[in-house]
Amino acid sequence: MTAHRFRSARRIPAALVALLVLGAAGLLLYDLAAVRADRPAMAWRRELAHRLELYTPADPWVQVAGGVLALAGAVLLLLAFTPGIRRILMMRGPDGDGEPEDGPPPLRAGIGRKDAAQVLRDRAMEVPGVRSARVRMGRSRVRVRATSHFRELDEVRADLAAVIAVGIEELGLVHPPRPRLRVRRRAD
Repeated sequence: MTAHRFRSARRIPAALVALLVLGAAGLLLYDLAAVRADRPAMAWRRELAHRLELYTPADPWVQVAGGVLALAGAVLLLLAFTPGIRRILMMRGPDGDGEPEDGPPPLRAGIGRKDAAQVLRDRAMEVPGVRSARVRMGRSRVRVRATSHFRELDEVRADLAAVIAVGIEELGLVHPPRPRLRVRRRAD
């Protein structure tokens, strides 16, 4: 079984959208029931019918409004289908993968990208010859930029590659990122 990334709850936006849809549907159903009971339609519905008579789909403002609504719908669909918490990297469970096969509910662990980058940066600073280091952690790649003030650059790069590889392994990530190292001499 593979570990799934953490998902954002998104309770507040979902509740607001649900309340908005419920209110609009309730208002429309009330108005339809009133018309069926031989009462006049609500003023907003008469105004909407009048506006729909005046403006056609060929009008530019109608097309712009339709485009904005379609874009808002696409953004809402994208938010609904994406995991949401992308800044947290999944860690392996005690048995080596993300979830145990049987027994108690799985213990899920994760580490923030910035925290993982800080751990790897601290490891990089322990390499002899590294004066400063910057680490950027992505989901699939770790970018390490280091400056050296003594030792040969090839030696520093080899030591740094070994330390970063061990650091990535010790983080215990489900999908370990590939390191990309860049070592240069400090320009004084």
